[in-house]
Order: sequence, then C-alpha cells, then structure tokens
Amino acid sequence: MRRRSTPKKQFAVCINNDGYEASLEAGKLYRIIPDVPARARGYLRVVDESGEGYGYDADRFFCLEVPRKLAEALNPVRSDRAVSRRE
Repeated sequence: MRRRSTPKKQFAVCINNDGYEASLEAGKLYRIIPDVPARARGYLRVVDESGEGYGYDADRFFCLEVPRKLAEALNPVRSDRAVSRRE
C-alpha cells in the first residue's frame, strides 16, 4: 500500500505588506524557503517580488499546507533568480 506523504507548509499568503509594498503583495501566495534560525526568531523566509529569498516577520503571512501534487505544480523548475543570494 502506498503511503501518503504529510503535507508541508511550503507556501504562505501575505496578509500584511505595510512598509514592504514594493516587495510583498497582500493576498499573494509566496514560496517558503526553509530557514530554522529565522523561524526561531519569528521570521519567515519567502521568495518575494524581487525573486530572491528574504526574511520577514512571520505574522505578515498565513502559512498553508498544500498537497504534494499542488506543491509540485506551484514550484517551477528552480532558476538562478529563485535562489537566495546567501550562497
């Protein structure tokens, strides 16, 4: 029997872009970049409008659990633009 994988919180909807109007759009879905140290400090790292990964206050977002198939459809093939400059 195939085992279903547990959905992960890979996406978040921006619910507050005050002060970051050029970087975030309220109501838009953003891909989350896993960052344990940022999460521990209350931040969420997302790929914002610049195409780069930046950390924002986690309370600006509502995190979503999506099924694997939907996550695959929403995650395009990685490009240089979608990779954080931290590398």
